[in-house]
Amino acid sequence: MNGQHLIAGKWVPGKTTFSSTPAHGPSHDYSVGNPALVDQAVQAAEDAFWEFSALSRSKRAELLNKIADEIDARGDAITEIATQESGLPEARIIGERGRTVGQLRMFASHIEEGNYLDCRQDEALPDRAPMARPEMQLMQRPIGPVAVFGASNFPLAFSVAGGDTASALAAGCPVVVKGHSAHPGTSEIVAEAIDTALKEMNLHPGIFSLVQGGNARDVGTSLVQHPLIKAVGFTGSLAGGRALFDLCTSRPEPIPFFGELGSVNPVFLLQQAASNRAAEVGMGWANSLAMGAGQFCTNPGVILMLDNDDANVFTQSAIDTLSTIGSQTMLTEGISDAYRRGTELIRSIDNIEEIFGESSANRQATPNLFTTTGDMWLSNKDLNEEVFGPLGVIVRVKDFDQMMEIARNLDGQLTCTLQIDADDHAEAQKILPVLERKAGRILANGFPTGVEVSDTMVHGGPYPASTNFGATSVGTMSIRRFLRPVCYQNIPASLRHPELN
Repeated sequence: MNGQHLIAGKWVPGKTTFSSTPAHGPSHDYSVGNPALVDQAVQAAEDAFWEFSALSRSKRAELLNKIADEIDARGDAITEIATQESGLPEARIIGERGRTVGQLRMFASHIEEGNYLDCRQDEALPDRAPMARPEMQLMQRPIGPVAVFGASNFPLAFSVAGGDTASALAAGCPVVVKGHSAHPGTSEIVAEAIDTALKEMNLHPGIFSLVQGGNARDVGTSLVQHPLIKAVGFTGSLAGGRALFDLCTSRPEPIPFFGELGSVNPVFLLQQAASNRAAEVGMGWANSLAMGAGQFCTNPGVILMLDNDDANVFTQSAIDTLSTIGSQTMLTEGISDAYRRGTELIRSIDNIEEIFGESSANRQATPNLFTTTGDMWLSNKDLNEEVFGPLGVIVRVKDFDQMMEIARNLDGQLTCTLQIDADDHAEAQKILPVLERKAGRILANGFPTGVEVSDTMVHGGPYPASTNFGATSVGTMSIRRFLRPVCYQNIPASLRHPELN
């Protein structure tokens, strides 16, 4: 670890340092970023934009594949430092690295195909009455330098070379990343991989920079407020994301803030499915709830079902499953502290019963399970707030009408899930249009932990799940965040972009 920032191809020290706090293994010192370093990185990104935005699709695809190669070449080093910093098991880090390089290669293939440019043409109609029509073409063009914030819960797939960076580079936009203080060593190695790929291809070094953040808030503030930054990608807490969103919209030139902020991802267990397989669903839900210590943005924190004997079977199955899951290490001390505070808040609410769980200490978390009524859920907004960790709430509703009422009153979600059997389809048809207005992804008979990286994936949703309901941070459609349509009217063929000829 050199502990420095990567600014346009050069490793640059800072004036002050912070120490990493790994779950295990040695701590290292890293430079703290500042607004001056942010300005250097963004100025270099703007300078690089003219070359990079004009680069052919095949060359940008080559860059993405080369970055993937360089990350894979550092696989052992990444696994070692990432497991130490995050406390995540080796298998999870190896899988996440596979997803990260897979995203890069997916975008390489996507831009090679060229359909994302959405090229359109209207022929001239000089004889049209009462007015002639000019010749016009349209295509999507990159917007400029993009700021990306590393995410605490995905040190690879949502961080330095994660989906935001991959899609922005695919679009032709240089990227400045603010590294997350939870995994600075992982960030450094991945940044080194990107820098090596750029140098091997002799491309402008300003195409990518990494500024380590530490706990310096002025790094993030100066980055989103820099006048040359044209969009921001963020995955994190509602409070932090909303603060950055407000900064983006209050700029003299407001810019889009693509923030993925939080979700309770409700599961609706309809009656026939409950009658046929309550125990099976209870086990599946509990395993999904506690997976990775519940540190997934798609963690299904709430399940709703009719208040009857089938709910008793479901509840016992969930308790039995959670009882086999021991204490798990959380990503940071701050996240574990927030989990304990959230658990205490739920415990303090009247008419909610804790049916499983125990207190946890330090960086550890144990599952906690609560149950309440539909009436209580509707009357207390605190129950609608995400608790990031393995905490679940079982909501027993009086009837399907109350389930529908709860669905209509949901905040925006990343996901909503239906557990249904054939005899539930009539009710499912009623609730599905409601859920379409509430979530970016709707599942049937599964659980939302696990986000497929594909053409059809939508990882976003109405606020507060995300700040832009028309966008996704996962899948090929995420490239649209960093493009904008330009119409060319009567532009001579010799001046037009080659894709339009």
